[in-house]
Amino acid sequence: MKSVNEYIDQNRDYYINWLKEICEIPSVAAQNRGMTDSVDYLKGLFEEAFQQTPEVLKTSGYPVVFSHLKGTGENTLSFYNHYDVQPEDPIELWNTPPFEPTIIDGQMYARGIADNKGNLIARLAAVHAIKNVIGELPIDIKFIFEGEEEIGSVSLPEFADEYKDKIRADGCVWEFGYRDGDHRLQLSLGVKGMLYVELFSKGANTDLHSAQASIVESPVWRLVWALNHLKDENEKILIPGFYDDIDPLTKEDEEMIKHYRLSENFLLEHLNVTNFVNNLEDEELKIKHIFEPTCNICGIQSGYTGEGSKTVLPSEAFAKLDFRLVSGQDPDKILLDLRKHLDDNGFSDIGIRSLTKEKAARTSPTERITKAAINTIKSSTNEMPNVVPSTPGTGPMFELCQKHGIPAVSFGVGHFASNNHAPNENIFIEDFIEGIKMMASFIFEFKNEMEQQGAGIRDEVKSQK
Repeated sequence: MKSVNEYIDQNRDYYINWLKEICEIPSVAAQNRGMTDSVDYLKGLFEEAFQQTPEVLKTSGYPVVFSHLKGTGENTLSFYNHYDVQPEDPIELWNTPPFEPTIIDGQMYARGIADNKGNLIARLAAVHAIKNVIGELPIDIKFIFEGEEEIGSVSLPEFADEYKDKIRADGCVWEFGYRDGDHRLQLSLGVKGMLYVELFSKGANTDLHSAQASIVESPVWRLVWALNHLKDENEKILIPGFYDDIDPLTKEDEEMIKHYRLSENFLLEHLNVTNFVNNLEDEELKIKHIFEPTCNICGIQSGYTGEGSKTVLPSEAFAKLDFRLVSGQDPDKILLDLRKHLDDNGFSDIGIRSLTKEKAARTSPTERITKAAINTIKSSTNEMPNVVPSTPGTGPMFELCQKHGIPAVSFGVGHFASNNHAPNENIFIEDFIEGIKMMASFIFEFKNEMEQQGAGIRDEVKSQK
């Protein structure tokens, strides 16, 4: 790795320029902005870096950019990333233009730099460095870059089912990765699932003078009353059967949660809050954070919310909700249970639009890819990673990986205050450069772990004979 790391240091400005260029593209999937430009940029980048034109695979939505680089070994490692980003709103809260990458005091600010373009470029750069120093890759590498992650990866399940041969791999490095407040790297072994819905209520066929509220029912109150039936003050979700299918914690889970570090005081101070929900702390807080589902109101909208007063009775109201789901829960079943729960409580008039459905995904800590990641991080940072049994966030990991028997792990170049989905999104430049080196090292470590597994299987077969 010494010569590879030296090459990365010598070409750091080259890789930083790649990062700037891709972050200049406003690839906002929700608004269909810059999506074609992003695909074109990635095609050009692959041609520049690997003298190979990647495949642009059509889906019912935005295309998937796919590349298979051949190596000398028997195994295959895939990298899943996404080229789409969140909208930059509220733009007035940005200190620098969101699509003009700006470096201030060692941090680069740009929309999408942490989620997920920093990791995307770091992984490309790691493979580029290995290939240029050694001349060949130690294993096969696959890149899978989708364009719909920020809108629920709507087309990814159909892509994964149609292109099973293309996504086949011995392991996958998932898109995200962060450092804790003490700069220790996190290693995540899974994601929560999700059911994202919009509840809506309709009243009169037009907004009315609020004096009519004496005789015309308010759709806003109907929605508020309906929402009040979903969760109680102690955070218990009130939908019958909601918790029935959750997989119980294993001894392995209990052991991992003991070692998982959640810097409670640091997080409270950083967020400027005095306590966590239900005043939880220590083991109970970590279990709730990692292994329990949620029901969250993402936003409510209706009527007049501008300056001053406007006496109006709105004609409609809606709320967006996400349910973060854990292993065992099926988003399709939760959706049916939600509909029945509202109906049974007299809210059959409340409409439901289903926007996103994803299952939770987990990777065992005993998998070879997990061991390779831990070994790499220990060697690179001289300390154990903070192993997260399953991140509280969500992604289409199940559809692309576990559904097809592919274990996946996540670690990368972001940090605890990268401001994903928020103004002033950022990463540290040095974390980006170190992330390139670490991912290059991981490729060799993964090869070694897979070869050891193969040797163990061969020895077992011989002993049986």
